[in-house]
Amino acid sequence: MDKFNRYLHTVYTFAVRPKSIKLAALAVVIFLVGVYAGGQRLGANFLPASMSASVYAQEPRDVDLNPVWKVWYLLDQKFVDPYYEENAKDGEGKGLTEQEKIQERVWGLASGLAASTGDPYTVFMPPSDAEMFASDISGEFEGVGMEIGIRDSLLTVVSPLKGTPAFKAGIKAKDRIMEIDGVSTKGMSTTDAVKRIRGPKDSIVKLKVLREGEGLLDINIKRDVIEIPTIKTRQLPTGEFVIELLHFSANAAELFRQALIEFQNSGSDKLILDLRGNPGGYLGAAVNMASWFLPKGEIVVTEDYGPGGKKIEHRSAGMDVFSDKLKMVILVDKGSASASEILAGALKEHGKAKLIGTSTFGKGSVQELVDITDDTSLKVTVARWLLPGGVHISKDGIEPDIEVDLKKILEDSNRTKFNEGEDPILDKAVQYFKIGE
Repeated sequence: MDKFNRYLHTVYTFAVRPKSIKLAALAVVIFLVGVYAGGQRLGANFLPASMSASVYAQEPRDVDLNPVWKVWYLLDQKFVDPYYEENAKDGEGKGLTEQEKIQERVWGLASGLAASTGDPYTVFMPPSDAEMFASDISGEFEGVGMEIGIRDSLLTVVSPLKGTPAFKAGIKAKDRIMEIDGVSTKGMSTTDAVKRIRGPKDSIVKLKVLREGEGLLDINIKRDVIEIPTIKTRQLPTGEFVIELLHFSANAAELFRQALIEFQNSGSDKLILDLRGNPGGYLGAAVNMASWFLPKGEIVVTEDYGPGGKKIEHRSAGMDVFSDKLKMVILVDKGSASASEILAGALKEHGKAKLIGTSTFGKGSVQELVDITDDTSLKVTVARWLLPGGVHISKDGIEPDIEVDLKKILEDSNRTKFNEGEDPILDKAVQYFKIGE
């Protein structure tokens, strides 16, 4: 208990490297971009660039770029914009200036190069997208409150943030977004989708989503100002203490420490960490949280840079304040992604907690954010996450120790949805504490 008090009642921080941020969240977030650009190595969705603000490139050898310049020349000679008036600026009937057209072409080349990798998480961000990205990390804006990414070439919901318009409208993790306001999303990037889904407060966005087992659904969402919560705590009537972590934000580690103090003061020895619908966030926060339960030096997660590449191991700082009397479960579902998978997977592999729920989202790659110019950047996949023991976070996600088949529960009760306040996954956790596996 002395060790518990010594650490929990002292603000504990990791040493951080400037200009280095790693993120373990997903592609683009409507309530928050799943990547953070900042000055510290704290990412759990995203890898910070350790290089300078500008990249000094040289022309690649043995690459014939003649087709590119031939296309450029032919566009100059032949292309006519059939929608000139529709593309006019400020209603004055003026199209882009020649210099603006040239610049758009350059951004298009860079975007095409990034897209040629076939990786949905590798994206070039021109000035308008980079500006939107910057507004995302401010933590408040007008939208619907969900994270989206690309899965199997389809625009897919990672998770709706609890309490947001998307959540209230019934959007679910792994819904496929087929249309936005009547426009097909086939071939649409997450960045373009974000631009279409966002909008002024009280305006409506109309989505057509494909949901497994239910087919195509029309869902209208009224936009609102999105504020991003981080953590909630409560104690169940049966005694279990619940920490619901909604996002691995920059201050999540400190808020988690405070939640652990609440847990200590509750007198309970049964902890439920709820990571359902948590799309990820700062890597440093996930490593910090794991350190409260693991001895010093134990691996939390490893960045694997491929055959012949380096491996970077993120290890526990070793607060390790809990005795063997602690009983812990982690609730997960298909909306648990990235940093959530790192924390849950690490504690599972080290035998510190049982996972209860459904399989997680499956986001096991590391991205790096590199400035290309003063107002553009490239988000590029550089590695994959490995859990302790070399376990890769696969595309299919992490399987729970105790699976809760929500679909079967509904079928057995001859229903199509759960009643308000009904929570079979939480109920299974309470049952686990009572009778064991």
